This record gives sequence, C-alpha cells and structure tokens, in this order.
Amino acid sequence: MLWLIIARDGTDADAPARRQAVRDRHLEGARALAADGRMSVGGAMLDGDGTMIGSMVLLEAEDEAAARALVEADVYSTAGVWQTYEIHPFRRAI
Repeated sequence: MLWLIIARDGTDADAPARRQAVRDRHLEGARALAADGRMSVGGAMLDGDGTMIGSMVLLEAEDEAAARALVEADVYSTAGVWQTYEIHPFRRAI
C-alpha cells in the first residue's frame, strides 16, 4: 500500500543547520529505499524563498505501522530535523 508522508522541519534558527548536517546520510537512505522499490518519490518542501522546510515522501509499506517505522528510523527524525509528520494512505490515480 502507498503512504503519503508530509514531514515538517523545525522553525527555530538552528533548523537549517540540523538538516544540512545529516542531509548526505538522509539521501543515502532515500536512495536505498528508492532502489528497493519502497520509495516512489520524495523531496524537499520549500518556502517562498526556496528554503527547505520539510519533506514529502511517497512510500510503499505493508501498513501504517511499517510506514511510521521507516519515517522514525530516518536520520532526519533521529537527528531532530523533522519535528512533526503526517501519514496518509494514498491511491495513485495516474
């Protein structure tokens, strides 16, 4: 089943630095998820100035608990980049 993840970064002054500090490790993990077919698409959400403020990910997972486990294991979660996230079941139309 597909799951839409919307994860939001912190809004404090150190938030961009936290993201940058672990970004390479995050991207390594994302590439692995894409390579094994668990991530269809993912990327950064931007504010009006082009600053990264969160992420959107489309994951393939057995259930919500499995999707949640992937999000919580991501370095952006463990390093405090993502402060909140939402998980929604998703049905691809096209």
